[in-house]
Amino acid sequence: MVLLTALWGFQQVTIKLIAADVSLVMQAAIRSIIATALVLLWSYFKNHSLFRRDGTLAAGIAAGVLFAFEFVFIYGGLGYTNASRMSVFVYLAPPLTALGLHFFVTGERLGALQWGGVLVAFAGLVLAFAEGFSSNLDTFRGDLCGLFAAVLWASTTVLIRATSLARATATKTLFYQLAVSALVLPLASLLLGEKGVVAVTPMVLASLAYQGVIVAFASYLAWFWLLTCYLAARLSVLSFLTPLFGMLSGVVFLSEPLSARFALAALLIAAGIALVNLRR
Repeated sequence: MVLLTALWGFQQVTIKLIAADVSLVMQAAIRSIIATALVLLWSYFKNHSLFRRDGTLAAGIAAGVLFAFEFVFIYGGLGYTNASRMSVFVYLAPPLTALGLHFFVTGERLGALQWGGVLVAFAGLVLAFAEGFSSNLDTFRGDLCGLFAAVLWASTTVLIRATSLARATATKTLFYQLAVSALVLPLASLLLGEKGVVAVTPMVLASLAYQGVIVAFASYLAWFWLLTCYLAARLSVLSFLTPLFGMLSGVVFLSEPLSARFALAALLIAAGIALVNLRR
């Protein structure tokens, strides 16, 4: 689980590294296309049925659309803000998810500890936004994109838990999200006027392979496998490491600046994630 959080935290760095050669949202599109093809191959060899009628089509398409626009904001927002900042804002999703589940899914009510986690995470959000707003307007816009992405990610999770997708297999749910985004994201890239793929270099191939094969396919399957072997609550607590790895990756590999105020904000958000995932 620690390895997975490190992989997820490093992803924003790989996106920024090739931004000059492949447009940002187009990277997301290629990522989804690669991962969709791999999920289809995986399902074929594992005899998983992805196309059997089970009443999940409408909810699956809705989840896919939310997933697609989440990555429009993540990848597009990286054109305005640092990878380290984006990692922290996106991982506001777990506290937002807990808040959504509290209101929309029976049996997912928040206890006092979880409410405390939500409040701590939002305190970190306010501090991070204040730090970004004092920097420049572009950074603030990118931070806002990260927040929108977190809201969409949380909405996707709540939708999955509150609809017929709750009865679908993890592979089929992942397929819905990847397949719909593989259709939506190239169109979004065109509508945004992106240049697309400008150059193909070894770094470009390595980055796209990392995003599509390692993160969007292999790491998600590994996550689902872990959920079959270990308690989900204990695994989810460790997700607080992801924004910290993301912040450190941006500083180490991209030489991004790190202020004491933003480091404190990241720690508050990470603490909020951990508290929200602890059970009473």
